[in-house]
Amino acid sequence: MGRPSKFAPEVRERAVRLVFEQQDKHESQWAAIASIASKMGCTPETLRKWVRQVERDRGARPGLTTEERDRMKELEREVRELKRANEILRKASAYFAQAELDRRPKE
Repeated sequence: MGRPSKFAPEVRERAVRLVFEQQDKHESQWAAIASIASKMGCTPETLRKWVRQVERDRGARPGLTTEERDRMKELEREVRELKRANEILRKASAYFAQAELDRRPKE
């Protein structure tokens, strides 16, 4: 799992909004990102990732939306828990089956 962002959601939203508003005034989107990132106190790569995720969320870029990514993480966590539970049940079943074999039959 990733670590929490040190930037508040409002700061992220404002930075991304500025990129979309200002990119026509720069030679490229990357130039706008680099310029705004320095003013917002984040790295250009961080801001680029935020912009790309918003583009995916809006359907302008292929890939998983934020909602789909969150759902995927939730499902992966559930699968891990189920695998762990199945392993415990498998071991318990084998233990009890062996215990049943070890019991002496009543005569």
